[in-house]
Amino acid sequence: MERYSKYRPSSIQWLKEIPSHWEEKRAKYLFRKENRIPEETDEVITCFRDGTVTLRKNRRTTGFTESLKEIGYQGIKKGDLVIHQMDAFAGSTGVSDSDGKGTPVYSVCTPKIEGVLTTYYGKVIRLMGLNGFIQSLYRGIRERSSDFRFETFARQTLPLPPLSEQERIVDFLNDKTSKINQYLIYKKKEVDLYKEYIETLIYSNNNGKALKIINWNCCFPESYEMISCRGLFEEISLKGYSNERFLAVTQDKGLIYKDVVGVNFNTAEKKDTQKLICPGQFVISLRSFEGGIEYSDKRGLISPAYIVLKLKDKYDTHEMRMFYRFLFKSTPFINRLNTISDSMRDGKSIKFSDIRNYRFPIPSKDVLSKIHKYVKVYDAKSEALTQEIILLNEYKQRLIADCVTGQINVQNK
Repeated sequence: MERYSKYRPSSIQWLKEIPSHWEEKRAKYLFRKENRIPEETDEVITCFRDGTVTLRKNRRTTGFTESLKEIGYQGIKKGDLVIHQMDAFAGSTGVSDSDGKGTPVYSVCTPKIEGVLTTYYGKVIRLMGLNGFIQSLYRGIRERSSDFRFETFARQTLPLPPLSEQERIVDFLNDKTSKINQYLIYKKKEVDLYKEYIETLIYSNNNGKALKIINWNCCFPESYEMISCRGLFEEISLKGYSNERFLAVTQDKGLIYKDVVGVNFNTAEKKDTQKLICPGQFVISLRSFEGGIEYSDKRGLISPAYIVLKLKDKYDTHEMRMFYRFLFKSTPFINRLNTISDSMRDGKSIKFSDIRNYRFPIPSKDVLSKIHKYVKVYDAKSEALTQEIILLNEYKQRLIADCVTGQINVQNK
């Protein structure tokens, strides 16, 4: 893509040069910090790390720390620039798409002068976080975070392109990122079709025709042998492995190592109190009633509050592991978990004793072989999609960085 015809050195610490006709101004001359009193009917707005600033209900309703008294909450209007003081380093900056209220940890900003487009500066400030500049201002509040208060933000020098260029940059990026996101949605649906077909095979007569699921005991073909959970699985609890890495149990990504993700998980101080889990085993997590039982393809340490299960030696084959890996994440099984007790919704984990009398199927070798074949295809496509997502996200972030800093000229694109 083309560059501008002329550039000049920039006084912005994190930016070497800018187009010669762009101005530079400190943020204090561009933005004011609002401090609105919220309305009683205002709903809570959250600033997420992906740059989305929206009503909490639009993203999810669980997993947040709720305030019994919303002391200091402030009003937020659609179009406001919202900067998360503690998480701006990780990209938590954006423009609100709704009216509502937010925590006092947000800096809610509006333009002080004409010619300032909040959607453009939302991308600029988010870039300052993702390129490490905000982290360089770290003052020791907490690990992997910084205290990016409005006073600190106000001192920073920012690029100031003409308003028409700000608008064109935002329109161009919205178009390109939308196309990338739509492509990834399409690819994910393609991968999900294999997962859906595997689930169909689990609950079918091996002819591709799914059974109508009325209740759990009638889910499977009559030809399947049914055996109790206690006859099929055993609970294990191995501790004292202090040299292992910590694992986090997630519903969307399975088990992931804590030291390779950019999220702060609570970690116990003593490793020897944690449970060891190995590849091929299963874990009942605190929120299994929402997302099912997770399959582990890694070795590491998890919270002692979790339940680790393994197939008994008689049934412990790779094909059987794959069968239960997908059965435990299927909608009918998750619905079955929800019938155990409402107590788990109060933060209590499902115990092995809660499901020990469940009857599970033992499919024929032909069914297991067919399922295993599609699992291999699903895993290969999932891994390819994961790598594609990484590359496209890197491309998207580079494109945003080059556009908002004027390293490429999109005015005629």
